[in-house]
Amino acid sequence: MNILIINGPNLNLLGKREPAIYGNRGFEEYLQTLRTEFCDDKIDYFQSNIEGEIIDALQQADGKYEGVVLNAGAYTHTSIAIADAIGAIDVPVVEVHISCILSREVFRHVSLIAPKCKGSIMGFGLDSYRLGVLGLLK
Repeated sequence: MNILIINGPNLNLLGKREPAIYGNRGFEEYLQTLRTEFCDDKIDYFQSNIEGEIIDALQQADGKYEGVVLNAGAYTHTSIAIADAIGAIDVPVVEVHISCILSREVFRHVSLIAPKCKGSIMGFGLDSYRLGVLGLLK
């Protein structure tokens, strides 16, 4: 299966940013672990701090990938445009979050993208991505 992982704003700072919430491991290092575990599948990766670039990546994934694992970061709670992009494509999208957004600030409790996604996974640290990939494979 061809899978695209998309990370949104500030996720390029994993390993440095608020380690008590997000851990000490950078995503690039973790990505190698995922690719090793899912060696029969192709996993590509894209990260951007820019909403429009995330939308472009989602639109370009349609017809190229069989699934997308998306951590939209703070755009999860603010971006109708990303939700609309997910709804406009045929490729299934699994929403993931490293932390449990429901146990954080109240403004993080609402996901605008969840209704457009195949499923949502949160609170399992970086392992949320592995669970997202498994969700797509099942």
